[in-house]
Amino acid sequence: MCGIVGYIGKRDVAPLLLEGLQRLEYRGYDSAGIAIHGTGTGRSAGLRTAKAKGRVRELEARLPKKFTGSTGIAHTRWATHGAPSDENAHPHTETAGPDAKVAVVHNGIFDNADDLRAKLTADGVTFASETDTEVLAHLIGRAQAETLEEKVREALSVIEGTYGIAVLHADFPDRIVVARNGSPVLLGIGEHEMLFASDVAALVSHTRQVVTLNDGEMATIKADDYRTYTTEGSRTSTSPETVEWAAESYDMAGHDTYMHKEIAEQADAVDRVLRGRIDDRFATVHLGGLNLDAREARGVRRVKILGCGSAYHAGMIGAQLIEELARIPADAEPASEFRYRNAVVDPDTLYIAVSQSGETYDTLAAVQELKRKGARVLGVVNVVGSAIARETDGGVYVHAGPEVCVVSTKCFTNTAVAFALLALHLGRIRDLSVADGKRIIDGLRRLPGQIAEIMAGEPEIEKLAAEYAHAKSMMFVGRVRGYPVAREASLKLKEVSYIHAEAYPASELKHGPLALIEPSVPTVAILPDDELLDKNRATLEEIKAREGRILAVAHSRQEKADHTIVVPRNEVELDPILMGLPLQLLAYHTALALGRDIDKPRNLAKSVTVE
Repeated sequence: MCGIVGYIGKRDVAPLLLEGLQRLEYRGYDSAGIAIHGTGTGRSAGLRTAKAKGRVRELEARLPKKFTGSTGIAHTRWATHGAPSDENAHPHTETAGPDAKVAVVHNGIFDNADDLRAKLTADGVTFASETDTEVLAHLIGRAQAETLEEKVREALSVIEGTYGIAVLHADFPDRIVVARNGSPVLLGIGEHEMLFASDVAALVSHTRQVVTLNDGEMATIKADDYRTYTTEGSRTSTSPETVEWAAESYDMAGHDTYMHKEIAEQADAVDRVLRGRIDDRFATVHLGGLNLDAREARGVRRVKILGCGSAYHAGMIGAQLIEELARIPADAEPASEFRYRNAVVDPDTLYIAVSQSGETYDTLAAVQELKRKGARVLGVVNVVGSAIARETDGGVYVHAGPEVCVVSTKCFTNTAVAFALLALHLGRIRDLSVADGKRIIDGLRRLPGQIAEIMAGEPEIEKLAAEYAHAKSMMFVGRVRGYPVAREASLKLKEVSYIHAEAYPASELKHGPLALIEPSVPTVAILPDDELLDKNRATLEEIKAREGRILAVAHSRQEKADHTIVVPRNEVELDPILMGLPLQLLAYHTALALGRDIDKPRNLAKSVTVE
């Protein structure tokens, strides 16, 4: 991992590939590289590569002056096998220097790379990198098949693991071969040119006609056409889809960072996820993509929500909403844990997979295991046509629009709102009254305006960030509805500012974590004005008794807190959606004060398509 882009046509390919790599920078990476079929004669001809540790700008500075051609592949790497370095950067070739015939880029992990490397080394192969990807380059280079397609198929037949790959070969300058198994590959159809990428962001400035490969599928791409087939060679039938996101959606729109832009977009994003879905007549919502009729919904005895990172935290909010509104037992669990613990799969349980990208490998693997065992699985995702959207039985798109910053903000919020819609839908099928349905709908309609109200308080939050930016660690606490908010806020702070942060249920503070409280470890306390407010205030008393500093997020000023961020009230079930928003701004301004790389935090990737 992390990003792939390629082109075949008539245009000069290097500038186009560099632009595509820049579009993919948001995914997180540590090195970048390009391979082209060079035009001209002498050293300018044949297969040529350029690679560099660091940012795309370092790669651009390293490109030779005469680096021209009309066919090429490019990659941004997030290290898995081998440290970030020029040698470990993609593309990888089967031999060094001008004699190379094969160039490969790869997202994913080859599980049996060590065994294959040992066999190749015993056969006299010398490796130039520490990566698993180089194994594939050597396998293709040594394949005895006559066509490029057969060479790639022969090599993949001994590979175990996940991949999205693209292959150039000097003997086949009229084509590129790509393949997918567990890591996304999309084809972009242009006028007498073809593109491909691992993310639609690299395609939308050139075409919005896209074909998404399925797992176990390959494609041969030429300037004027393409064909798809399985890794066994059987032809497959694919039809292009029109991408709904335009190139302008990926611009900063006057903001200094994508994170700031995406935080600011949340009022519009929430309006978008609600639009066309509310049914006032029956005090419910329309969710046509669920593929779950009323009889089936009434048969659900339990809901299990699976996600990773922010998606998991949104699932925690979702589980509480489903329990409160639909009165169905529900819980959330990290997909990365669920897929390994041999869980009991109950036919009366509805499983929900949550992922911003729809490609998160751990979540996708959990979906595939559940489907294998006959479970009904829904998806809550942002990217239309993504792997999880295709593999599940139905679901809800969250319509947050493109999210470029590595840390999730608007997509997290829209996912929580999508769960509120789902909970209302299930509740009205079961025992939620018309009056309560109308109450929740009124609360949902108030959300965009209340989000805008919270955003108007950004200058005050910026000042608070300056007060807390130099804390060595921070504690986040919340009780019941406030706990998922504390979890997500803690994650946001550590992701983007690198300040150590921990989240605990407020009720658990005295069972151990209270030992950490001191003046240099501030506590952020989530205090919704609900039936637990007095108990939460008692937690503030415990912290103040240990000389702890407190930043409260509440519906009114809290006397025991050093600072309070006041947020508008909504319905108690929906309050968690609003209470996390100022803490997104707090994390952002804390990171800004500390000079962090806000859109591309160290060591992180936007879409985690490996284990």
